[in-house]
Amino acid sequence: MDIGSLAGLLAGIIFVILSILFTADMDFSAIGAFGDAGSVMIVFGGTFASVFISYPLGRVIKALTAVKLVFMPPNYDHADAINRIITLSNLARREGVLALEESAQNMDDKFLQKGVMLIVDGADPELVRSVLETEMSFVENRHNDIAAIWDQISSLAPAWGMVGTMVGLVIMLGNLDDIDTLAASMAIALITTFYGGLLSNFLATPIANKLKSANAEEMLLKEVLIEGMLSIQNGENPRIIEEKLKAFLSPSLRSASGGEGGGGE
Repeated sequence: MDIGSLAGLLAGIIFVILSILFTADMDFSAIGAFGDAGSVMIVFGGTFASVFISYPLGRVIKALTAVKLVFMPPNYDHADAINRIITLSNLARREGVLALEESAQNMDDKFLQKGVMLIVDGADPELVRSVLETEMSFVENRHNDIAAIWDQISSLAPAWGMVGTMVGLVIMLGNLDDIDTLAASMAIALITTFYGGLLSNFLATPIANKLKSANAEEMLLKEVLIEGMLSIQNGENPRIIEEKLKAFLSPSLRSASGGEGGGGE
């Protein structure tokens, strides 16, 4: 569970509620005034209807289910990845590249497994890089497609909020002699704008940014693995490989990567 995301969600909800209460002199009944079914249908219904029209159904469903990654993001441990590369490097240095095949069979990381098997099969280094970078590129494209849907939701929500505002104003102007209808129409006109802003700035944009951040972390991890595997294929010293791969990391992460001490053989 990502504590920062959960804390941000709870803090946003609390601050919005407190701002309403402070404005209304701590009148808790004022919170009820911000609940309007018509406004919800216009903003949320209209926004997601537009998204379903704009993108294939399967991609939209993936984007909606990707919300779980905001609160339970994958653990991209770059230091551990470097340590795994150093372990493979030491094994290849002691027993030869063909000895990596057995280790590859037990790998959970399919990307690393594919690269190691290409090396074991004697593929040219340029081919190894090309295959892995192509896979990395398509993974990144899929991730960007998901984030783009949330960016689209972020841009559509305020527009649908304005649609709700216009609906409320039209009804209001058509019933200027009816005080009750006038108040209800004004509420729809204002609350839909409020909902549009919340959906855009409190949900959609942060979700899109979190997904982009997770994608960047995964792409960095894959770059580390590619360089490490190619270094193993080139027969470089494990200690040199370790220092090369640490260059990808921030100073705080470099200290977490201790490696295995490099070429002891």
